[in-house]
Amino acid sequence: MGDPMKIVSAERPATKEKRQYHIACAPGEVARYVLIPGDPERVPKIASLWDKAKEVAYHREYRTFTGKVDGAPISAISSGIGSPSLAIAVEELAAIGADTFIRVGSSGGIQRDVKVGDLVISSGAVRLEGTSKQYVSPEYPAVSNYEVLLALIQAAEKLGHRYHVGITASTDSFYTGQGRPGLKGYTQSYLKDIVSDLQAARVLNFEMETASLFTIAGVYGLRAGSVCAVFANRVTGEFKAGAGEMASGEVATEAVKILAKMDKSKRGKKGKS
Repeated sequence: MGDPMKIVSAERPATKEKRQYHIACAPGEVARYVLIPGDPERVPKIASLWDKAKEVAYHREYRTFTGKVDGAPISAISSGIGSPSLAIAVEELAAIGADTFIRVGSSGGIQRDVKVGDLVISSGAVRLEGTSKQYVSPEYPAVSNYEVLLALIQAAEKLGHRYHVGITASTDSFYTGQGRPGLKGYTQSYLKDIVSDLQAARVLNFEMETASLFTIAGVYGLRAGSVCAVFANRVTGEFKAGAGEMASGEVATEAVKILAKMDKSKRGKKGKS
């Protein structure tokens, strides 16, 4: 089956109406505030927390819902697994008007006190993935936007969810890159100490997208934050898929309410100056 979209340029693939090649969304179909889970099945779950929502696109791994919460426009789009596909989503969403992104993900805790079902709100991320290095040198920091970070913390406090704030490590591999054995126990010497080294540096968790999101947002002047549910703890060996999943969506949605009010207030002050 051929692609029905008529792309007008190979440089920035989109239709004449600016419908984006991968996410299949056009201007007006996504809000400025976008939540980004990985799993397409998580998008309608998050959208169920809003006042109203509808599915506007589902192409490849990118499933998109747009709606409103407390009068503010909001969207959610799945990014699939890993930084390359997330980077594509952010590029195309920003091209059609989105400017504030919150990753709503799952992760594995690597500190004993980061328990299964907790949330990790990332203040920054260790760039162990490769996508961000396609944008800027490794010395460039991957940090959360301070407004989004504060909104996520305020939201978690208001909703009463147990959370941690700190540094996340983003990798390109769920297995060897996070210190797990590969097939038949395969590993490399430099990977054997990755968990203990990061623990010593007080890194809280592993996941696969936050560092790229923060880096891309930083170089483009966008806002980004990240809240991840802890499905596993590498110290205790506990694993529970879905633990804290809805809590992360609730916190991200509440953060958008806070940001929308903040942005409205800032616009009002500018109008008076």
